[in-house]
Amino acid sequence: MSRGVMQPSQQKLAEKLTILNDRGIGMLTRVYNIKKQGQVWKACGDPKAKPSYLVDKNLESAVKFIVRKFPAVETRNNNLAQLQKEKSEILKNLALYYFTFVDVMEFKDHVCELLNTIDACQVFFDITVNFDLTKNYLDLVVTYTTLMIILSRIEERKAIIGLYNYAHEMTHGASDREYPRLGQMIVDYENPLKKMMEEFVPHGKSLSDALISLQMVYPRRNLSADQWRNAQLLSLISAPSTMLNPAQSDTMPCEYLSLDAMEKWIVFGFILCHAALNSDAAALSLWKLALQSSTCLCLFRDEVFHIHKAAEDLFVNIRGYNKRINDIRECKEQALSHA
Repeated sequence: MSRGVMQPSQQKLAEKLTILNDRGIGMLTRVYNIKKQGQVWKACGDPKAKPSYLVDKNLESAVKFIVRKFPAVETRNNNLAQLQKEKSEILKNLALYYFTFVDVMEFKDHVCELLNTIDACQVFFDITVNFDLTKNYLDLVVTYTTLMIILSRIEERKAIIGLYNYAHEMTHGASDREYPRLGQMIVDYENPLKKMMEEFVPHGKSLSDALISLQMVYPRRNLSADQWRNAQLLSLISAPSTMLNPAQSDTMPCEYLSLDAMEKWIVFGFILCHAALNSDAAALSLWKLALQSSTCLCLFRDEVFHIHKAAEDLFVNIRGYNKRINDIRECKEQALSHA
């Protein structure tokens, strides 16, 4: 065995996928709670729901200056004089928020590293063959995407990160060591899906292969109640002579796989590896079927994603995607009429 060959068995890919998926749900919960705190404050004016430094009239000009200059750091400004008095309290009270964002960045690093390893190992994905590995891979892609979308919806993220770093600069004479990368990540992911479409270009083959393996599973699960009745799929006595025979199949039937989960895989997956929609008929068929099935997806708890508008906004700036935009509009009409 040559030293340069990367062996999938040595990378513990399944274990890493499991750990990162669990970690991702924890990160989603923390980021969601920060976002909700901001919404409660806006709706109710409850000062306890938001860090006091973001609503303190004395710090209003400093916060506006920090957000306007973000992620640049300019400590020599009259607007920042008030921060000197509050710097220790700011560090103490904003640390939980700040380091949640740092943890998001570290989670992102680990996900990107694992996705690169999977590509280097040329892992085979097929939901009907290696079910757990493929499911966990697609779940991680969706969890990562969801996390970056919800992060971009936190209106106060620049103010929180910037305020903490300015207080750190005034206290220790230097920016926090995580700040340069964290600030750049916040700027880069202002439009998370657009950024991730670029990021997933190298992962396109692995992701599209995993998604296309749903071509038999998803259409079979996505049938109307009438179609299930007519095919007698739920009837135990439709074929009495074979009732006692064990079911045999060369593939995993995936009957317990959530329809909602599959729709998220397909919608987000083919947004990220959209080139497959132009080159593979099975990919396009899956994509259109998912777009016809619903108008929005649940991201996390009460956070939702409006499929058709988001997809159209992303594809409208890509040359040669007029057919895909027409597909999205047609599928939206179908979804509104029949979903």
